[in-house]
Amino acid sequence: MKLSSKVLLAMAISSITATAYAESVSQDFVPTTLAGTSAQSEAKGFVEDFSLGGQTRNWYSHESKYRGGTFEYQKHGKTLTDRNRTNWVQGTILNASSGFTEGTVGVKTEVAVYNALVLDRSKRDIKGGSNRTLADSSGDAVDQWSKLGLANVQFRVSNTTLTAGRQNFSSAIVDTIGNRALPSSFQGVSIDSQEFSNLSFQGGIFDRVSPRSEQSLSKFRTEYGNGAETDKVYTAGVNYQPLKSLKTSFFAANVKDFWNQYYFGATHELGDSQQLALTTGFNYYKTVDEGKKEMGEIDNDTYSLSLGLAHQAHSLTFSYQHVNGNEYFDYLHETNGIYLANSLTSDFNGPNEKSFQIAYAINMAEYGVPGLKFNAYSARGWDIDGTHYTGNGGRAKFAYDGIQKQDGEKHQEYGVGAGYAIQSGPLKATAIRATYVEHRGSKFQSDGSIKEFRLVTTIPFNIL
Repeated sequence: MKLSSKVLLAMAISSITATAYAESVSQDFVPTTLAGTSAQSEAKGFVEDFSLGGQTRNWYSHESKYRGGTFEYQKHGKTLTDRNRTNWVQGTILNASSGFTEGTVGVKTEVAVYNALVLDRSKRDIKGGSNRTLADSSGDAVDQWSKLGLANVQFRVSNTTLTAGRQNFSSAIVDTIGNRALPSSFQGVSIDSQEFSNLSFQGGIFDRVSPRSEQSLSKFRTEYGNGAETDKVYTAGVNYQPLKSLKTSFFAANVKDFWNQYYFGATHELGDSQQLALTTGFNYYKTVDEGKKEMGEIDNDTYSLSLGLAHQAHSLTFSYQHVNGNEYFDYLHETNGIYLANSLTSDFNGPNEKSFQIAYAINMAEYGVPGLKFNAYSARGWDIDGTHYTGNGGRAKFAYDGIQKQDGEKHQEYGVGAGYAIQSGPLKATAIRATYVEHRGSKFQSDGSIKEFRLVTTIPFNIL
């Protein structure tokens, strides 16, 4: 499938139509001034602002491969295959956080214990676990395990905070990922500065990642690479809001001996959703090899453009994505460092791949049921071409070996979902989310053909 001139024209007409109705979102310039207040001046004290709470998440997934695809597992020393895989885990986070001490320099500590209880322990069901259920070397589930998910000390001056230790961090390149029973976290030092009204700075140096379904810390590796590891990730960036309707961000990262990666993102809002509103999103990544080139030679430009129309309870989004490079658009494993519009169950990130998505969502609050939402989407990718990949450079001659077979590959993905968040009472903010996804790939497309049903219930709680 390729974007025809009719599709592009329809998208352009949608933009013009939204502009015709749009008047309420201010397009005024936002001057850069010092922040009006100092967060540290409002510190309540180390003990006085102490909190203890967390969340528990019931995470269930059932997958079925088709068109010849199978999962593998070991039994009595033999490798067996099966079309299905089921993972069911209860993940609980208990977080203790102090307040900042008073004074010019505030000090705070944060500790969080992560615990996983496996509810489906069948070796045949979990198929070795992967990043869903922790399993031992024989493929048996580790019935219950715990680890220190967060453990850090924070120093704050005015509106600038320095954090050292195991922590959460969020940017377009290094971002905590929380789509399993437990989230990932990172070990290192980071800074977050919000001294200006519309301009903030972030940066970090990390040497280890705490994976979603593992007890120990790991070195960083990539999502699609050959397993090569690095123990240094440097990242820094800015978030800037030049207009009341426009937010932008720029980040850069050096992943030692892997690559240098640069990101630019922008989101613009126009109109009033009670009548008609247009949200435009743009994301761009530039990735080039670095140092010892453990991932081989890389020169990759990838971008996505999305146009979202909203009218009261309804929203309709069109997204186009293009990978310009002879290797995958890759990112760090155990992170959510892929802010691309078509990153779904499949990332639609094959070499030279183009993709297009249509998504619809409805918020039932407009019909008297606050907290209830539904969504559906359809995405297609085409022109996947890895035949020009050489992989030269570094110790890993073919870091992405296998993509040379991808010549005109294509795939498609469909998904529907429903979510509900309880609005009041003792279970307020409890979220229940059900999704069904079906993905179908051509012979050498990397994701294969798979169906998945997922049911996730997240219950937050406060003790102190």
